[in-house]
Amino acid sequence: MRFQCLACLLLAGLAYGQAVPPVPAPVPGAKAEPSVSAAPNKAPEAKVGPDDPVITLKGFCADATQPGDACKTVISRAQFEKLAEVEQPGMSPAMLRRLANGYSSLLRMSAAAEKRGLDKGPTFDELMSFARMQVLAQQLNRALREESGKVSDADIEDYYKKNETSYEQATLARIVISRSKQIKPPVATPKPGEKPAATPPPTPEEQKAAVEAMTKLAADLRARAVTGEDPDTLQKEASAAVGLMGNAPSTKMERVRRTTLPPGHQAVMDLKPGEVSEVITDPSGLHYIYKLVSKETLSLEAEKAEIEKAISSQRYRDSMQGFQGNVDLNDAYFGPTQSPAMRLPPRGAPPSDQPRVDPD
Repeated sequence: MRFQCLACLLLAGLAYGQAVPPVPAPVPGAKAEPSVSAAPNKAPEAKVGPDDPVITLKGFCADATQPGDACKTVISRAQFEKLAEVEQPGMSPAMLRRLANGYSSLLRMSAAAEKRGLDKGPTFDELMSFARMQVLAQQLNRALREESGKVSDADIEDYYKKNETSYEQATLARIVISRSKQIKPPVATPKPGEKPAATPPPTPEEQKAAVEAMTKLAADLRARAVTGEDPDTLQKEASAAVGLMGNAPSTKMERVRRTTLPPGHQAVMDLKPGEVSEVITDPSGLHYIYKLVSKETLSLEAEKAEIEKAISSQRYRDSMQGFQGNVDLNDAYFGPTQSPAMRLPPRGAPPSDQPRVDPD
């Protein structure tokens, strides 16, 4: 059974009737609301007062002897919104409706469980103790996120200056040359009545010669790029050398950042406009030639939001380090590790877009 932040809130539950027990863990088998197309992202302006009812549970009340319509539990807008804000701020109308349905089921189920005495005994106490730890961990998680998000303008400016090269943006022309030239084996004409002979695989000598031919071609194309020949024309020659006679891929690369390039290619960002890189050969054997067409440094103002997010995320990761790892598990009991360990809360991810209303 998953005890999320809702798991313990029933401990502070208010009385039936106008009182609202805040939500516990989710409800098994809760009915999903039919999807509504084009649902707004934001809740509309409510024309309902804080004390007006938004949820009415008929036939459910503290005194089950009350007849007919007199037995009901009413939850006001203020009470429900207090719960929704604790669970996840800024819910959409569809999410609020799902939460309301799940919460209504929780109220009935928890009351029925209490009548059976399921809130007594060591099993319940152990589950509630564990749920309490999870709620506390989630509260700490939220507090750490809020603290990490307090980034000043001075912090942003300092980060920008230290990482200025990361905010360079370039337009490049890139020529890609295959590792090996296509080898065309001789075609033997079969005699009448004979089956065509199987094409023999290239010999090691032929393979080596094909690789050397493309390495030489890459050097030649690079030399021609330095003299100012059009990169697209050179790319067509590189493609034709391996038997690709159709449209060659475009060489143009726009809005390239240093961090978007493979590590072995990032030095091309240090070129000056018009300069051509050396031939770069990656582990797969492909050859690359870059020409830097233009380069600019994005302003601090343009990157302010991205920098603020980066600083906040790093601070949060740093603050979580002390709560993770440094644990010895007994392999004789748990068995050998087969996959990365799954950590218990606190969760590192922000609250999901789905209200948690189905415990299992």
